Amino acid sequence: MQKIPFLDLPAQHAPLRAELDAAIQKVIDKCDFIGGNAVREFEAAFAEFCGTRYCVGVSNGTDAIFLALKALGIGPGDEVITVPNTFIGTSAPILRTGAGIRFVDCHPETMNIDVSKIEAAITHRTRAIVPVHLYGQPADMATINSIARQHDLIVVEDAAQAHGARLHGKPAGSFGRAACFSFYPGKNLGAFGDAGAVVTDDENVAARIRSLRDAGRSSKYEHTEDGYNHRLDTLQAAVLGVKLRYLPEWNQQRRQIAARYHELFAGQDNITTVTEPPGYEGVYHLFVVRVPQRDAVQKKLAEAGIDTGIHYPLPLHLQPVYAGMNIARGRFPVTEAAAERLLSLPIFPGMTDTQVEYVAAELIKAVA
Repeated sequence: MQKIPFLDLPAQHAPLRAELDAAIQKVIDKCDFIGGNAVREFEAAFAEFCGTRYCVGVSNGTDAIFLALKALGIGPGDEVITVPNTFIGTSAPILRTGAGIRFVDCHPETMNIDVSKIEAAITHRTRAIVPVHLYGQPADMATINSIARQHDLIVVEDAAQAHGARLHGKPAGSFGRAACFSFYPGKNLGAFGDAGAVVTDDENVAARIRSLRDAGRSSKYEHTEDGYNHRLDTLQAAVLGVKLRYLPEWNQQRRQIAARYHELFAGQDNITTVTEPPGYEGVYHLFVVRVPQRDAVQKKLAEAGIDTGIHYPLPLHLQPVYAGMNIARGRFPVTEAAAERLLSLPIFPGMTDTQVEYVAAELIKAVA
């Protein structure tokens, strides 16, 4: 029996150890732990990577969404459209601005927002759409932006799982007024703790986020608005700067692993993979399948030494914290059905063909 981890960060970091140690030591030697040079260097590099003019490093992906919405004027009385099949880090910052949420169900093949259902969710209070590039697969940004233009809505991408994904050659993060990234350690580009960023082509939005992330400052002891403490630590920026150089290679490895999974699962009636439409280039932060009797299948894989994950077993509209929204079960049937069947398989840079084939064989055996 093999032992297959869900994610192998030690193996990923081992070849970079000397570079990472040197980058961290440089910050320690300079003692520029807050707002240091490594932050500015990483912001410039990540903006270029995303094809945007500006990047503002912040404390985490959740705060990135909050600051982007806040900088764009979203607040009490407004509504923001997003999906219920995502982590609460997408919805919580919307509510934190004082705005309300309008959920839209996902598409059964891509698991991203079903663009055919967006317009029915728009009301006179709707101000923005926050599409999620789920599992590292880009949402249908052409249609989303078209709808947004017709209804004068702001688009803020939740790209927390999509570092380096592309849609018809254009990077995820370059489609909306702003886009938000998480660098949680398990992400395709992960820090050694919490970290995030907002990218944008709008100079005014970038400037406002820089102020908001740092106590509303305009200078060291002058504050022009109520702000927050949502800065990106210099140590985390230094780590990210090293790892960013390897991200294209890591993403390519993930795509190769995903392609092999797709081959091995072809023709398996009880295993359904997420569709990647033509022109879409996902980065497979997660490789997710739909299987019958998911919990029993997961147990069998664990017995075979295979670690798996579930993303996300309880949709947002059914979370206890949102009981006050009074959204009944059955309102978003695609999301609810998927939540009972989705299983995330191991996928990480350095995963071998032998490991991939073992996972696939054991999954096929488990669902038989």
